[in-house]
Amino acid sequence: MKKVSISLLALALVAATSCKQAKKEADDAMDSMEEATEEVMDEAKEMVTEKTVTFTMEPKSDSGVSGEVTFTEKDGSVMMHAMFSGLTPGEHAIHIHQTADCSAADGTSTGGHWNPTGEPHGKWGDDTGYHKGDIGNFTADENGNGMVHFETDQWCLGCGDSNKDLMGKAVIVHQGTDDYTSQPSGAAGARISCTGIIE
Repeated sequence: MKKVSISLLALALVAATSCKQAKKEADDAMDSMEEATEEVMDEAKEMVTEKTVTFTMEPKSDSGVSGEVTFTEKDGSVMMHAMFSGLTPGEHAIHIHQTADCSAADGTSTGGHWNPTGEPHGKWGDDTGYHKGDIGNFTADENGNGMVHFETDQWCLGCGDSNKDLMGKAVIVHQGTDDYTSQPSGAAGARISCTGIIE
């Protein structure tokens, strides 16, 4: 009888040990699956960090200047790509203005340059200061077509940071050139094309 009891006890111990081992293996497998899922989710988030918005420019000040502007945010930087037609040949200024309101015929409803940090007007990157909207000048060819390509980590799209967020601002093309000196706007002349940056 003792032999049977000992055998049963041994079997119970073996079964308990096997169950504990099986549970540990199952727990380890579950942990591995959770880690793998987290890795996949992180990779998926990285893949969808690119955000793109495109806007159509409308003529202002009886100019006939139109175009399209695309902003793409990726890896902490925003790239601006713009194409315009109907310009007079030569240099023109382009800026980000503070309000996404192109309702005025002369574009003045957009307000002044976007300048959240209260800097003086200047050339982008100047040590003496510049507005976050001071993009600069670009050249239109003899057919009145122009293109702008600009990239910075000082902008974002819909991030909510008032010093970086482009949403709610406007893009303005001017008839003249930005002299990078005159305050507060570079004496760039009439506003001839406009679009509001609205998410």
